[in-house]
Amino acid sequence: MATNQLGAKKFRVLPGFRLTLGFTLLYLSLIVLIPLAATFLKTTTLTWQQFWHAVASPIALAAFKLSFGISLLAALVNLFFGLLVAWVLVRYKFWGKRIMDALVDLPFALPTAVAGITLATLYAENGWIGRWFAPFGIKISYTWIGIFVALTFIGLPFVVRTVQPVLEDLDVEIEEAAASLGANRWKTFRRIIIPMLFPSLLTGFALAFARALGEYGSVVFISSNIPLKTQIVPLLIMSKLDQFDYAGATALAVVMLVISFLLLFAINILQWRTSRHHAYI
Repeated sequence: MATNQLGAKKFRVLPGFRLTLGFTLLYLSLIVLIPLAATFLKTTTLTWQQFWHAVASPIALAAFKLSFGISLLAALVNLFFGLLVAWVLVRYKFWGKRIMDALVDLPFALPTAVAGITLATLYAENGWIGRWFAPFGIKISYTWIGIFVALTFIGLPFVVRTVQPVLEDLDVEIEEAAASLGANRWKTFRRIIIPMLFPSLLTGFALAFARALGEYGSVVFISSNIPLKTQIVPLLIMSKLDQFDYAGATALAVVMLVISFLLLFAINILQWRTSRHHAYI
């Protein structure tokens, strides 16, 4: 066991490394690794032609395109507005701030089915919000726009809660020093604040994107689930399960897992390189 300069043993609150590592590996194996391995093993019951037919059919390709496209768009929108909400909550004092701060966590606590029913009702053609768009021929519920609204709703807290602690720890004196040196507000924001927030922004974006990609509960109520139009991959997987096509559903799930893992791995590498770059500055 490591010792300090006086030769005394370091006090550790948790047990030793081997014991905690063992429990960690056991927990991860039961919760993550074994289910994922079972998913990949299930696809071995398919031939390559069957696997390719399941994941490359026109319906599947349209579902993949819709899922990744709308999830990416929703995550980008949440990246902007999440930063804005976090900035307001941290930098300003106003009446109702605590209420607004609590409302940010509402998508976390609200069951996804309740969120889907609520959004579908609000954005329907006769809903409180949808009726204002209906005269212009804009239909939100039961279209891809409704899916975008649902994915934006459930992804916003991930960006806000990731950026908010970093903003709270950001020293305002740095901005004042930049202003005293002649930097305007935009230059200070672009050259000082954004680089410091970039790792947390990237983490929030990755979390929001991953959550949107796998969302099912809220989307099923606001989407009409029409193949080639409004059917995302989770809905297509459920449809195959209803048809007892377990192998086909597993094939789609494996493709989603691989693509999601590669995207998140690339984002984590970029985040690591960015954090390492700022550590050297």
